[in-house]
Amino acid sequence: MSGSERRGRRRLGAAWRRRRPLRTRLALAATAAVALVALGVCAAAFLVVRSALYRQLDLSLVQSARLAAQRNPGAGPGTLAGECRFLAAPACAEVVAADPAKDPGTPGLLPVAPAAREVAAGTRAPYHTDFTLAGHPARMLTTDYAKGRALQVALRADTVEDGIEEAAWWLVLTAAAGVLLAAVLGYWVSRTGLAPVTRLTATAERIAATRDPRHRIELPPPGPSGREDEITRLAGSFNTMLGELEQSVTAQRRLVADASHELRTPLTALRTNAELLARAERLTPEQRERASAALGRQLREVTGLVNDLIELARDEEPQPLVEQVRLDRLVEHGAEAARAHWPGIPFHVRVDRAVVPGVPARLSRLIGNLLDNAAKFSGAGLPVEVELVVRPGAAGPELTVRDHGPGISAEDLPYVFDRFYRAGAARALPGSGLGLAMARQIARAHGAELMAEAAPGGGALFRLTF
Repeated sequence: MSGSERRGRRRLGAAWRRRRPLRTRLALAATAAVALVALGVCAAAFLVVRSALYRQLDLSLVQSARLAAQRNPGAGPGTLAGECRFLAAPACAEVVAADPAKDPGTPGLLPVAPAAREVAAGTRAPYHTDFTLAGHPARMLTTDYAKGRALQVALRADTVEDGIEEAAWWLVLTAAAGVLLAAVLGYWVSRTGLAPVTRLTATAERIAATRDPRHRIELPPPGPSGREDEITRLAGSFNTMLGELEQSVTAQRRLVADASHELRTPLTALRTNAELLARAERLTPEQRERASAALGRQLREVTGLVNDLIELARDEEPQPLVEQVRLDRLVEHGAEAARAHWPGIPFHVRVDRAVVPGVPARLSRLIGNLLDNAAKFSGAGLPVEVELVVRPGAAGPELTVRDHGPGISAEDLPYVFDRFYRAGAARALPGSGLGLAMARQIARAHGAELMAEAAPGGGALFRLTF
């Protein structure tokens, strides 16, 4: 068979194995392993039984040789006992001379080989021979007898051969039963062991068909030791993944619903002003100017809202853009921009030199959102306090932004970072309700944590810890 044909057969065998279900392959592997062990044990047992039976026969031949030598001391070449062709007869014995010229005229029953002459001459050790005697299996011992002579003793081996054949049949039946039992047990083990995988597969297929990630795999109760096997851990990890997927899908649906709700009002206003400007010939110059200004303002609001939604849809920061950023300079630059945007709000800034890994544009957006939020809720003339400190022994710098506005109520505090959430006091203020949600997302993408709390003496305090 050529090498290409062998490779083709191996590829066909591998393809056949890949097409089989995992349960079938596992059952076949377990069956093959147990079958090999059973066949090996049976083969070893056969060899042991065969060796024991022949050893017993060889001991009988040695005893018969001693008895023949004692009864016929100094006998010349020729037959001493020739009845061994009968099953119950004693061993037959012959004396063989080293020199063929000394053989008697009548040949004996036992075959004389050149090796027997060598034993008679003393140049070879005694040995055993299997041969056929009168159509029956027999075994012969050739041993030294006297100077220049050897003694051959033979017994029929029918009982030994029958015993070996019977042992072989029983061992074959035992091996077959072992292979069959191995197949049954292999199938049971594969079915039981892969039951969680089957449930996992069914759950995955059900989720793919229904697009509903609320399904879970039923886990078995923990064992007495409290430990879980690998399959149970896999099922538990799959359930955890499904929980994360469910939260992600829920958050995505909520974001789409909230975005559609928030976009409905400005889009309606845009459409109204656009239709109004389409009939500009019916409007006075003042009306056209007001409608045009409103249209521009609403376009900016919608553009900002869409940009915020795009930013929130991105869960991670682009790694190629990460660099070492001077956070103190970003804070000072953000404060300058906030002063220009909120001229009636004083910003008090105190910073320490701090360097963090991150994306400068994203960190600037985070700081700008915190400053705009603080300025929006501070009253006219009330300061916004910004402080960036690096404490000894701390893991990283800490940025705090405090306003002196109405603060955050205990009821609103758990939801201030939710998308589109706006407290009752903020509903009349401009904004989309996405600024703080975006700030927390940027913070977490940079390995930082953003928290909100009520400031001592009134106002709100936002703490960004790297």
